[in-house]
Amino acid sequence: MALIDKIKTLSEALHKETIANRQHIHANPELSFQETETAKYVVDQLKKFGVKTKTGIAGNGIEAIIEGKNPKKKVIALRADMDALPIIEDSSKPYKSKNEGVMHACGHDVHTSSLLTTVNILNQVKGDFEGTIKFIFQPGEELFPGGASLMIKEGILENPTPNAIIGQHVMPLIPVGKVGFRKGMYMASADELYVTVTGKGGHGALPEHNVDPIVIASHIIIALQQVVSRMAAPKIPSVLSFGKVQAMGATNVIPNEVKIEGTFRTLDEKWRKEAHLKMKKMAEGMAESMGGSCDFNIQVGYPFLKNEPELTERAKQAAIAYLGKENVVDLDIWMAAEDFSYYSQEVDACFYRLGTRNEEKGIVSGVHTPTFDIDEDALSHGPGLMAWLAINELNT
Repeated sequence: MALIDKIKTLSEALHKETIANRQHIHANPELSFQETETAKYVVDQLKKFGVKTKTGIAGNGIEAIIEGKNPKKKVIALRADMDALPIIEDSSKPYKSKNEGVMHACGHDVHTSSLLTTVNILNQVKGDFEGTIKFIFQPGEELFPGGASLMIKEGILENPTPNAIIGQHVMPLIPVGKVGFRKGMYMASADELYVTVTGKGGHGALPEHNVDPIVIASHIIIALQQVVSRMAAPKIPSVLSFGKVQAMGATNVIPNEVKIEGTFRTLDEKWRKEAHLKMKKMAEGMAESMGGSCDFNIQVGYPFLKNEPELTERAKQAAIAYLGKENVVDLDIWMAAEDFSYYSQEVDACFYRLGTRNEEKGIVSGVHTPTFDIDEDALSHGPGLMAWLAINELNT
């Protein structure tokens, strides 16, 4: 039997086991950097396979190693994240979260269970390939500074150093059975904005005696959109969104201050730095001109995610060989962020998407929503595909 067919057979045969792992992890979600029980569960599964593991990396991070023939020939890394989000799950499924207020709403349960089966598959065929495969089970993808950055600092890309790294992420916009790839720039950098506008509070009926920070804040929010609409070059995608505005006044009380929180995202590092300066200068100047003041704090977050073009093209062609050309699609730029981007800054990287949507089954909710779920048919081929992508790259 050809190796690709052997991998397909193993992936399908392990489908029920993959689902069981996914549902266990889904029902027991843990927040970023708190994935203690999830990590224990992963280690228990890895021990069953008899693979070499290292634990406690950046807290709950795990490394596993499988060596094929001639292990020093080439090294490929595969990564999955393990953390969940602070979301109350809206579901009647038997695997609904048991941890109220915490939910696997971004598919990390899928990534982890899929990679566990990938380990199982590759361990069973390690006599059929040359090189070494490193598996990274990562904590804290959802929370700055990102578990990837911390694992890198603690040497996850060393001993052995991978020639390339591959990551998989669910995509509820792509039908189940399909996967998506994009060469080059793919996902945006992500910075968090924390703005405090200070004025002088007082009675709402006597605004002439006050400096209204709500009015100042509203002007700042509108004016800052010029950074994206009028100052960014047309070919540089940028997003500026504010999701929280807090003014603790009342119907007849003007507060002393307004707090604003938002995000700025782009795919150009030079423009990113310029935009930071422009936003800060504009907000502070506007507040001062209206009699108040503004503290504009920028928490610099994840960098942009770039897929190395040649590696990604090879992975795409390998996916076509595994799933068929009709089941491999090209992706658009995605303005969300992912801390896999840290790996892509250090080593050749390919981050691709696993389709999980099924409209007939009503599985259409987006990630980071209370009703997010997947069509678990994706887990019949997802683990095998990643195994095949790794072997294909080892043979390149």
